Amino acid sequence: MPKSSPGSAIAEVDVTLRDGRSVHLRSLRAADETELLQTFERLSDAARYMRFMRVIREPDPERLRAVLASFPESGIGIVATVPAADGIDIVGSAIAVFAADRATCEFAITVVAEFGGTGLATRLMTTLIGEAKRRGQKEMEGLVLKQNQPMLRLAKRLGFRVESEPDDPTVRWCRLSLAE
Repeated sequence: MPKSSPGSAIAEVDVTLRDGRSVHLRSLRAADETELLQTFERLSDAARYMRFMRVIREPDPERLRAVLASFPESGIGIVATVPAADGIDIVGSAIAVFAADRATCEFAITVVAEFGGTGLATRLMTTLIGEAKRRGQKEMEGLVLKQNQPMLRLAKRLGFRVESEPDDPTVRWCRLSLAE
């Protein structure tokens, strides 16, 4: 049975993935900064490129801290955690940052390689979409590299319109109407 924790926007829930492993889904917290930085270190160069759409060698702790401090007022953050020797590891995350119009949000998702193909990305995105609807967002959008075929396939399965970006043939706009 899902439970809400103090300060969380989403109900916490344990999820069994296709391969039988379990993850714990919950809202992103400011206290997750260290774990998110560790997750960044575990990502391959290719995974970082797919997520940030450019080469990123080092994370920006100040930018991360600012984003964490802005939630839940200016966005939604969801993490998937598993037990680890030091407490937990974050194995996936999905965020939606609200636009100034407060009707549109931009999504981003990261899943570590060991959890790719398990259904975790689908669960993170469906949870994010549901929470964005609950928070009154009208449209979710995001830029995805054309070469990131797994993400483009997921977006299409979830009902996103996938369109070319006229000014940059290397990316695709993914847009989903959240209106009921």
